[in-house]
Amino acid sequence: MGTAPTQCPSGITANFHAKFDNRTEFSCSSFPFTLNLSKLNSHPTSKGLVNKIGSLPDIDDLFWEKVPTPILDVVENPTHLKSLSIRELKLLADEIRLELSSTMSKPQRSFKASLAAVELTVALHYVFHAPVDKILWDAGEQTYAHKILTGRRILMPTLRQKNGLSGYTSRTESEYDPFGAGHGCNSISAGLGMAVARDIKGKRERVVTVINNTTTMAGQVYEAMSNAGYLDSNLVVILNDSRHSLHPKIEEGPKTSINALSSTLSRLQSSKSFRKFREAAKDVTKRIGMGMHELAAKVDEYARGMMGPLGSTLFEELGLYYIGPVDGHKLEDLICVLQEVASLDSMGPVLIHVITEENQCSEDKQKKVTVEKQQEGLSLNDIYSFSNDDHCRTYSDCLVEALVMEAEKEKDIVVVHAGIEMDPSLKLFRERFSDRFFDVGMAEQHAVTFSAGLSCGGLKPFCIIPSAFLQRAYDQVVHDVDRQRIPVRFVITSAGLVGSDGPLQCGAFDITFMSCLPNMIVMAASDEDELIDMVATATRIDDRPVCFRYPRGALVRTDYPIHGGSALEIGTGKVLVEGKDVALLGYGAMVQNCLKAQALLSKLGINVTVADARFCKPLDIKLLRWLCSNHEILITVEEGSVGGFGSHVAQFIALDGQLDGRLKWRPIVLPDNYIEHASPKEQLALAGLTGHHIAATTLSLLGRTREALLLMC
Repeated sequence: MGTAPTQCPSGITANFHAKFDNRTEFSCSSFPFTLNLSKLNSHPTSKGLVNKIGSLPDIDDLFWEKVPTPILDVVENPTHLKSLSIRELKLLADEIRLELSSTMSKPQRSFKASLAAVELTVALHYVFHAPVDKILWDAGEQTYAHKILTGRRILMPTLRQKNGLSGYTSRTESEYDPFGAGHGCNSISAGLGMAVARDIKGKRERVVTVINNTTTMAGQVYEAMSNAGYLDSNLVVILNDSRHSLHPKIEEGPKTSINALSSTLSRLQSSKSFRKFREAAKDVTKRIGMGMHELAAKVDEYARGMMGPLGSTLFEELGLYYIGPVDGHKLEDLICVLQEVASLDSMGPVLIHVITEENQCSEDKQKKVTVEKQQEGLSLNDIYSFSNDDHCRTYSDCLVEALVMEAEKEKDIVVVHAGIEMDPSLKLFRERFSDRFFDVGMAEQHAVTFSAGLSCGGLKPFCIIPSAFLQRAYDQVVHDVDRQRIPVRFVITSAGLVGSDGPLQCGAFDITFMSCLPNMIVMAASDEDELIDMVATATRIDDRPVCFRYPRGALVRTDYPIHGGSALEIGTGKVLVEGKDVALLGYGAMVQNCLKAQALLSKLGINVTVADARFCKPLDIKLLRWLCSNHEILITVEEGSVGGFGSHVAQFIALDGQLDGRLKWRPIVLPDNYIEHASPKEQLALAGLTGHHIAATTLSLLGRTREALLLMC
């Protein structure tokens, strides 16, 4: 097929040969740019990557103001780092920071965590031999430099976009990602499993896991450390300490310091000679007997506790050999310590405490980061903090305002928040009621049982947890709350599809796993008015647990006024539009898409009833019977997995005999697969939950198949 020139913005001409003939040349007046796909396809670092990505980045995303990166340009995979000097590695780290700042033109969140981990990432890939050696990360936000160094640099503009790179590590994306980073705290457990498998199979590769401050809030980290200490397999755990804390008062206190002495001690602790001397001393005390080994161990622990920072003995108690603190931005120290640890054949589990700072970008470097962000009208503060003054009001803003109004009237209301990060909206409640707000971090299990205890003490806890994170606390929800009928009010945020965060934070399952609990009241808000009413409703429920969900994103109405809520009658829905023949029964945010479908169908002469269920449990039986008796078709729509709202409706109408006659019932739910990262609109289209999809389903049931197909074109 011939070459078809395509005019692109900024005077760029792209010549596409056939579909993509493995080589696509772009030319413009300022610089030539050639993308060689055959090279990318054949490169070992991108095994299966192009097939997974499926398409190149958009033209607009491929071009940014070019920042010179001469060293990074020749680093195609981590092997190329081995020949670089320390000076060149430092320059490489600077170039990676500039690359991150200039290419991430449309980030969904701050990449400061990756900026802080640049030197650590460079040192890891310089010392270890990935992908043979396994490097696991707890948090995806730290891994952008890792992606750049492992053959994915050219695809970084597609990060978190449809058919683009994942914002996390992914086994299907690269062989340099041995394990997927989910919600944090899993890397030590997975790494220990790989280390034990290595030992059983008689292999010799190294296993390194990287955790951070946030993930140390989760109990699984300590469970894994304890087991690692017991099994004594060779495993390197790196604590990337960016000095974050959940509580501002703690941040104001003394921080772990790094000086020449601590640097020297870290090198000494990790040295082969010191470790061998220590092991030899252990053997001698074991032979002497008479309690000498236990006494020597206590002396050793005390001495090392004196050398290390506060809390270092905790890791020793768990069975990990502590080394640190190490300056995470001093490559010489990082490489020295990692090389010493990597050189030991039998070391057991080791924890290396690395101190990093997220604001690692000098003024000179910031001046260079003009690029696309300035063209979009963003200041440098916006570039690094991503706090845009043009804040679009979200459901979370609405929730917090409603909670504040209720808390002003009801002194027993308290808020418990758990999850990987706190929504900025919650700062309003924390500022107004600092003694009634508790952020426990990634400790969802504790958050649920803690809330149950608060309730038993006479308070009214609202336990705010994102849907995907609530999954980790399900046992506590069942036994510590629902079974005991304790009135905890669960606010399930980020319900349904979550756009660029893909399947890792998708709230697909909460309707199913919460509605099957015998004592739980289950609600979902279709808009901001219902969200406020559900806050008021939950406040007044004192005899059983209740939960309600809302989606991530902007409000339905842009001119939304702040007002107080009214308690809903439990188990009642409402009819929004009354028609005939066809009834659309929406649950939660999908009510809005049912209204869109109704508008489309009305243009085709079809009168549709749209009802808002509001409650999944208990169901509005009166409303369901009316819908079934007055319509030939009933379609339930929800942004959740099979087994949720539609299943409860089916159970009732089947037992009630409503399916014995002329009624046709169809459920529309999320498909039985994980939907990868994309924009919210793209994800809804992939899931078949748009207004057009709902309208097309209706047309098909009415026998108007051709119109259904035309509607989807």
